[in-house]
Amino acid sequence: MLLPKGKHNCITDIGGVKVGHVTLYEKISSQDTICTGVTAILPHGGNLYRQKVHAASSVINGYGKTAGLVQVDELGLLESPIMLTNTFGVGAIMQGTLQYMLDDNPEIGDTASSLNIVVGECNDSYLNSMRLQAVKPEHAVQAIEHASSGPVEEAAVGAGKGMMCFGYKGGIGTASRTVKNYTVGCLVLSNFGKGEDALFADFSKQEKETPDGSIMMIIATDAPLYDRQLKRLAKRCAAGLGRTGSHIGHGSGDIAIAFSTANIYDHGNKTETEHLTYVRDDDPIVNELFQAVVETTEESVINSLRHAEATKGRDGRVVEKAPLD
Repeated sequence: MLLPKGKHNCITDIGGVKVGHVTLYEKISSQDTICTGVTAILPHGGNLYRQKVHAASSVINGYGKTAGLVQVDELGLLESPIMLTNTFGVGAIMQGTLQYMLDDNPEIGDTASSLNIVVGECNDSYLNSMRLQAVKPEHAVQAIEHASSGPVEEAAVGAGKGMMCFGYKGGIGTASRTVKNYTVGCLVLSNFGKGEDALFADFSKQEKETPDGSIMMIIATDAPLYDRQLKRLAKRCAAGLGRTGSHIGHGSGDIAIAFSTANIYDHGNKTETEHLTYVRDDDPIVNELFQAVVETTEESVINSLRHAEATKGRDGRVVEKAPLD
């Protein structure tokens, strides 16, 4: 039995979570088109450095250039927005996010030693003239400042502007499920797959020659989980991804990040011990949370196609909207 959907069926159904996009689209010449962008996911509306959230990641296939996951998995905490962009934009987005966080936290680099910024990417060079490196640090700041808690705009927007999925237009997709008193939400940046691989629709006539591609999968929940449990959730994204038809190819970066908005970790707390309330691993609700991850990952991929629009990119290439109801 499928789980019930959240209010807006998107990741922002988890209280406090915000999403912001900056979309860049401009024809430069007969060969070059800027067709890319930035998406920011904020775990809550407060100070993300001073009020950290528990988090973990799962690298399903590591053909990717994601930044910041080493510290997330070492300490189990997320202290920045999760930023998404194209492969060549990771450095610029790190710089812009760093500047935003420094402006908001004068202690970073002074009385506090450092900051861990998380940036994920997919390669949008089929449509986007990625060599032009159109993504700039200020676009990171704009995406963060534009973030809101309402329904999330999907598909060819933000980091998803130039992305493809199963040979059709993909990009940003999101979905949510409720599990008793909790909500699980997913947001994906889809950029993978060949038409004949899709399991949810007949895309066999799609013959575009595209690389293996990648996908970033972001899981948010308000269930009280700590980092080891969140890694277990992140791993289940692979099951949802497999349901769509992905075989997680050699050249694909398939990376999941999961965080919980419960049990905020106060950076300024100087007590020797920390008390944490969390769901027991053997409670039946854990399996329902796993199911929610699988369902929302699968639907987020499909929604990234369903809400897309035909997009023209570099060298006159056109990627059509998928033939979905």
